Amino acid sequence: MAEAATIQVDIVSAEGEIFSGPAAEVDAPASEGSIGIHPRHAPLLTLLKAGEVRVKTPDGTEHFFFVGGGALEVQPNKVTVLADTALRAKDIDEAAALAAKQRAEAAIRDKSDRITLAEAQAELARAVAQLKVLERLRKLRG
Repeated sequence: MAEAATIQVDIVSAEGEIFSGPAAEVDAPASEGSIGIHPRHAPLLTLLKAGEVRVKTPDGTEHFFFVGGGALEVQPNKVTVLADTALRAKDIDEAAALAAKQRAEAAIRDKSDRITLAEAQAELARAVAQLKVLERLRKLRG
């Protein structure tokens, strides 16, 4: 029986390497919408928005990561995620994400100035994305 096709995946951020290994499939939050990547995918370079990166390894195990944005490069045999920030889903601090969400919502309500509003909206998007990753992880472990 032939070995299943795989693609090398590297997820890195300023803090260091988060994941490196073979995958059967990768899903990522591209700036224009979610993208699914399989071995021998056409080359691609795109921006990432805050959200979940899912890596399915050849044995069927799924690994979940939060990225706060960044870039995604796809080559036929390699996927590189260069994230602004990245965390394994299990390492997300739910209390901190909830607190960040509340702070951002309060700043948006205050509408003090445009720069603060943009920063608050970005912070809110990151916090909500982290909480969604945690929710999905809980459902899978159910």
